[in-house]
Amino acid sequence: MTLPSAHDVALAAERRSAGRLLLAHPLVTANGPHADLFPLIRRHAEWLGKRFQQVLGYRLLVDTSYARLFKAGLGAGAGHRLERSTGTPFTPRTYACLALALSVLVTAPEQLLLSRLVADIKAAAADAGIELEGTGRAAEKRTLAAALRQLVDWGVLTETEGSVSAVTQEDGGEALITVDREIARAVVAGPLAQSQDGADLVRRAADPGFGGPRTYVRRMLVETPAVYLDELTTAERDWLRTRQRREAQAFSELLGLEAEIRAEGVVLVDPEEEVTDLRLPGTGTIAQAALLLLDQLVVRLRPEDPGHPATGGRLVIGVAVPDGLVEELLAELVTEYGQRSNWQRGLLEDQYALREAVLDLLIRMRLVARAGPLRSDGQGLAEGYDGDTPQGRSVTDVTWARAQESGLVLLAAAARYATRITVRKAAGVLPDADVQQELPL
Repeated sequence: MTLPSAHDVALAAERRSAGRLLLAHPLVTANGPHADLFPLIRRHAEWLGKRFQQVLGYRLLVDTSYARLFKAGLGAGAGHRLERSTGTPFTPRTYACLALALSVLVTAPEQLLLSRLVADIKAAAADAGIELEGTGRAAEKRTLAAALRQLVDWGVLTETEGSVSAVTQEDGGEALITVDREIARAVVAGPLAQSQDGADLVRRAADPGFGGPRTYVRRMLVETPAVYLDELTTAERDWLRTRQRREAQAFSELLGLEAEIRAEGVVLVDPEEEVTDLRLPGTGTIAQAALLLLDQLVVRLRPEDPGHPATGGRLVIGVAVPDGLVEELLAELVTEYGQRSNWQRGLLEDQYALREAVLDLLIRMRLVARAGPLRSDGQGLAEGYDGDTPQGRSVTDVTWARAQESGLVLLAAAARYATRITVRKAAGVLPDADVQQELPL
C-alpha cells in the first residue's frame, strides 16, 4: 500500500480545516473573526463546493470578501437559534426586526445614518403589515438593537462612527454605518421567491431533493448532536444501517468527525469541540445543573440490561420521566451544590426558570425529548403508542403514551454522561494483571 505524501496530508488537512469552519460558521468574511482561515476557503473553493454539494446538498458561494455555505435546514423546530450576547435566545419579534432590516439593506446606500435605517425599517414594517408597536419603548428598542448587532457580527453592517446600540438611547442616539449589500443578499439561504409563507419556506428549505434519504440523514448526522432510529423513516433507517460504516469513514476524512455507532442510532463526535454550538459538560449554572441532573436521571431510570437486539433483546431508545422527578432532583441539587458552586442567584431563587433552562439545553442536546415524535415533521417512527405507526411497527419499545404525564422522555445518549464507577481488584489477588471493571452504561 502506498502511503500518502506529505503534500497530500497537508492538502487534506487544509481542506478539512476549511470545511469544519464553514460547517460551524456558514458565513465567513475576509475581515471577520475567522479572517485567518478565509484564504484557505478561497484556495480550496472548487473542491469544497463539490464535496458539500455531493455529500450534503449544500451550495457554497465564495466571493473575494466572503464565503457563504447555504445550509438547507431540517424542518420546523430543528433550526439553530440565534442568541443575544447574554445568551438569551432571539424572540419571534427579534427575528422579525432582523428580516425587516435585511429587506431594507439589500438596496440601501453604501453609508447611511442609523436614524435613517430605523425609519426605513419602520416603513418596511408598515408595508408588510407588521406592527412595531411603541418603537419608543425601551424593550422594543433593545429588540431592534439585538437584530442590528447580529448584522454587525455577520459583517452586513460596519459601525463607521458610533454604535448601532445607540438606538436604545432615550434621545435617539446617532451613528454612521456602512452597508455591505452583497453579504446582506447572501444571508438568507431559503428559496424566498418560490415560498408562499414562512411554513412553506421552512418545508422547501428542508427538502433533500434528488438526494432523498441519503442527503437528509447525512444532514441530520452533521447538524444534530445525535440521530436516533425513532426519528427516521423506514427508507432513511435502512439507508443508514447499510451505509453507516462507510459514512463514518467519509465524515472522518472530510470533517475530522468520529462516529459512535450504537443500536439506538449514531452520533458524530468532534474531538476538537469546534464544530458545535452546544457543549456539555460546560461552564455556568445551567450547564452544571444539567450535567448533575442528567446523571441522576440515568441512575433512577436506566432500565435493566435487556440484552442485545441481535440476540432477541429489547432495543430501548427512551424511557418516560415520571411526573415531578425533574423538579425533585433539581431541588436536591440546588440544596447540595447551588450555594457552594456560586450558581446564579436569580436561578436559585426561581427554580421554575432553572428547570426550563436546564431542560432546554438537554432537549437541544437530544438527551431528553418532549413526549411525542422526535421529528417535527411527523415522519419519524416514534409518533405512535408502543411504536405503532402508519409505516409499520417501530424497532423500539418506547411507549410515548407513558410519558404524557410529565411530557418528557430520557433518551439513550444520556447514558454517556452518567457517572462511571471503576472497581479494582485488591492487591495480590491477580499479581500479573491490573484488572478493572467498568459498570455498563
